[in-house]
Amino acid sequence: MKLPDILLLCFAIGAIWSLATLLLGGLHFGHGHGWHVHSAHGAASSGHGHAAHHSAHANSSWMSALVNPNIFAVFLCWFGGVGYLLTRHSGWLLWVDLTIAVLLGLFGAWLLASFIRFLQLREKPLDPADYQMVGVLGRVSSAIRPDGVGEVIYVRDGARRPVCARSEDGSLIGRDTEVVITRFEKGIASVRTWEAMVTQPEKAGSLGEALQRDTKNVQ
Repeated sequence: MKLPDILLLCFAIGAIWSLATLLLGGLHFGHGHGWHVHSAHGAASSGHGHAAHHSAHANSSWMSALVNPNIFAVFLCWFGGVGYLLTRHSGWLLWVDLTIAVLLGLFGAWLLASFIRFLQLREKPLDPADYQMVGVLGRVSSAIRPDGVGEVIYVRDGARRPVCARSEDGSLIGRDTEVVITRFEKGIASVRTWEAMVTQPEKAGSLGEALQRDTKNVQ
């Protein structure tokens, strides 16, 4: 088998490999959150853990990208295609053709590795606690009437989101009142006012007690 045929084979393998990976979904690369009532120590530990994880993830992203088999497939594709064209049509010395093919192959692999790293650096670890509704702080946008349903706006992932809500104790909760979600069932949140959660923790259960402890710690 002659060298141009070998280069053409490299191009075919790299191209088919890359296309198959893309079609089969093999390119796997590697949220602001709503406010929750957590203990101060737990929140600090969680934040520190997330920061450490993100830092380690960022430091290893280049290494994981470089050893990715899809990167090698791109190198084969570029190296084989460029090398085949140069050896057949350039008229240059063989070593010049191969050097250019290798450099362009590395350049193509570097482009893909940089793109993967770009995506990995923007990944954020998912914490199920950040997506639980219980403990979320919100503000009433439509008054909650006694034994009726109103609307509460809360912030999650940097966006304002509405949720249907009813008063946990059946009392009237006016518009713009800050409330805490104490239960969430069938798309409807049960809420208590922030003031009630702080001043009457015994009626709010463990959530109210945790909130009162956090408030004292902050003070």
